[in-house]
Amino acid sequence: MTAILKYITALVLAAMSLVSCNTDPSLQKYLVDKQEDDRYLKIDLATSLLESNDANLTDDERDILKTVKKVNVVAYPLKDTDLSEYETEKAEVKKIIGQEKYKTLTTMKSGNMNFTLKYLGEEEAIDEVIVFASDNEKGFGVFRLLCDDMRPDQVLKLMNSIERGDLDVSKLSGIGDIFQEM
Repeated sequence: MTAILKYITALVLAAMSLVSCNTDPSLQKYLVDKQEDDRYLKIDLATSLLESNDANLTDDERDILKTVKKVNVVAYPLKDTDLSEYETEKAEVKKIIGQEKYKTLTTMKSGNMNFTLKYLGEEEAIDEVIVFASDNEKGFGVFRLLCDDMRPDQVLKLMNSIERGDLDVSKLSGIGDIFQEM
């Protein structure tokens, strides 16, 4: 009797684990999978490395920066790459960030460059900010900011800090070289 009970318990647990597994591809898994792929440029940064020595950040901007835990960047430069490989990889990222759980903040275009800004979490408590930038002549990049309850207005303030040069994005220079003419 106990052998049957153990067998049934094992079957129930196995069935529950199969049902509860999320088979949707995740951006985190995609980024981890590309860590060993030589076609990609990869950077992982703690946000403490982004504040420049001569930063003129307001207290509010410093508080916003504290909500960002980590920055992951993966870029696929379009050099001597097979164009079909590039299109396949780009389509895979678009499929991942096209899932319903990723909410769109904005999309824009500048020259040949297309930008999509998405987030995970609630509107007043963003857990991840994702920027997908692509240019069919230069390549694409995925910027993922892991956050702790950031708000959309704080994302915009953070972008303004970058534009003013108050955040040191030089650590991202290898990635930025792909998109020099943004």
